[in-house]
Amino acid sequence: MTGSVPKAAAGPRSIALIGPQGAGKSTLFDALLLAAGAPAKRQTDVRGRPGSEARLGHCAFLGERWSILDCAGSVEFAFETSAALMAVDLAVVVCEPTTERISNLPLLLKSLEEHNLPHLIFINKIDTLAGSFQDAIAALQTHSTRPLLARQLPIRAGDAVIGYIDVVTGRAYRYGEKQSVEPIELPPQMREPEKQALTGLTETLADQDDALMEKLLEDVTPTPEELYQHLRKDQAKGSIVEVLIGAASRGHGVYRLWKALRHDVPTAIETAQRRGVPAGDQPAVQIFKTVQAGKLCYGRVWRGALRDGATLDGVRVGGIYRFAGAESVRAPEADAGELVALGRLDGVATGAFLGGAQMEPFPEPPPPVYELAVTTKDRKDDVKLSAALQKLVQDDPSLSIEHRPETGETVLRGQGEIHLNAAIERLSSVYNVLVTVSAPKIAYKETIRRAVSQHGRVKRQTGGHGQFADVKLEVEPRPRGAGFLFTDKIVGGSVPRNYIPAVREAAEEAMQKGPLGYPVVDVGVTLVDGGFHAVDSSDMAFRTATRIAIAEALAKAEPVLLEPVDHITVSVPNAFTAAAQRLLSGRRGQIMGYTEKPGWPGWDDVEALAPAAELHDFIMDLRSDTMGLGAYRRRFDHLSEARR
Repeated sequence: MTGSVPKAAAGPRSIALIGPQGAGKSTLFDALLLAAGAPAKRQTDVRGRPGSEARLGHCAFLGERWSILDCAGSVEFAFETSAALMAVDLAVVVCEPTTERISNLPLLLKSLEEHNLPHLIFINKIDTLAGSFQDAIAALQTHSTRPLLARQLPIRAGDAVIGYIDVVTGRAYRYGEKQSVEPIELPPQMREPEKQALTGLTETLADQDDALMEKLLEDVTPTPEELYQHLRKDQAKGSIVEVLIGAASRGHGVYRLWKALRHDVPTAIETAQRRGVPAGDQPAVQIFKTVQAGKLCYGRVWRGALRDGATLDGVRVGGIYRFAGAESVRAPEADAGELVALGRLDGVATGAFLGGAQMEPFPEPPPPVYELAVTTKDRKDDVKLSAALQKLVQDDPSLSIEHRPETGETVLRGQGEIHLNAAIERLSSVYNVLVTVSAPKIAYKETIRRAVSQHGRVKRQTGGHGQFADVKLEVEPRPRGAGFLFTDKIVGGSVPRNYIPAVREAAEEAMQKGPLGYPVVDVGVTLVDGGFHAVDSSDMAFRTATRIAIAEALAKAEPVLLEPVDHITVSVPNAFTAAAQRLLSGRRGQIMGYTEKPGWPGWDDVEALAPAAELHDFIMDLRSDTMGLGAYRRRFDHLSEARR
């Protein structure tokens, strides 16, 4: 195929299959394994469903060892995909041949470019191509800042795709049974499209190489071998993106994809250099995924030979496993470049790098966009729940937990309903903690609209010492956000100085629950007068009198409910900016404006203020209205009067 021959001595290599849900990644995963002669029985994840947990497979193709990672397609598991991209030599982006489905790719392609990870695109389900292939390539190019080079063109007979043309050689092939192809004559109607595609490919490669450009300027036609060498070089350094076609369910294009991978995927050594892994003989491994409830970790061996039972940074490796279909096979060691499963590594979190090397940081998890309050069904499991939640977060950093004293809830936060439901299932199936979930309570507050003066008095005589205290308070609203303020204006000793702290503390404690049932904020309390008894007065009596006065004052002062309002930034392609604004307005949002998202051409950031009560399931509608591309981040901004 090419003029450069891959070297098995370079060691094993690793790829990740990524793409939107429904693109056929898992089908391609199985087809690649079958084409290499490896078992491809579908694995299921710890929840018994295919598709929501990354799958790892191992095989040898033409004597070279490969690790293949099939990443979940849901946007809710995007962090797992991002973590996987840190561990592989190249990513294969799997997509469908329609412009509508191609529009789901911007986030993936942006992530690949940010990681500077070489990648190629496999247009799957080419047998369903209904429109123009050139339109599909053009749609893909709008989402990539790097030039796309179509390596193949589909051959049609009527509406059916029956084969392909190799753009570099100009040879045509008909798809046969399973993965076979047969050479055919280049159809006359495809001669001009093939010529144009070859010219475009050659000129794009020349843009990356001055020597090739000089040849073109001198009307020297490069040989196919020369073009293959440039393709391999430019693909490996990530300056171009090759595009191949096929139909994985029929086996079409799979063997041809294998040949492209064999020649164009960077070696493990090249990837380690790109990632900044220091050279050396000591084994080094990075954990990029924890599966089977922490029983196994997926790790990339970056250098050295990792042996079963070895100790890295004080952590013992308790088993090395490769996968043959759904079965795991224990191995004595793993070489640099491999992705392998490792037995439980106690105390090691996802993202950890073992082996003393320093390299570029692991991806930061995205901000949470969905949350659920979690409560044990049996209170005796509260301690178990806390430990189990901590373990979930250690295994999956895109989860987080928050204890909210204002509502007394433990809140699990993550990337969407599917993501959190998967975590809740693990609590039950793995940690044996049964929980109930609900939308988190809103941390409402209350305040008052007008000032009142209130008298509080306690007088009890039960024999011996009684209880006596008298306070006169002025209770008034303060500016929003000003908080509670106590002022002492006693003159003449009507309330002795030693009792004033009790009045202040009781006044502040009384703000914990107002007449509407919520904490009271932004209220000022002034002690202006009072009375005492030399024998019967006490701290307790003044506390009681103060609480009586505050309760009556707040009820008279026109209490009003306050709700938290968040500042929200919604990021969407500009084609969906208006849709995002409509969604926010429909949830009582106040649109502040929108600007171009920095570093994201064609994307906007919509700024708004919206009540927290309206945002619990906002991400679901946002993704629904933006083809899964919309995202947001939010933070508390202020309290505002709530609708009654």
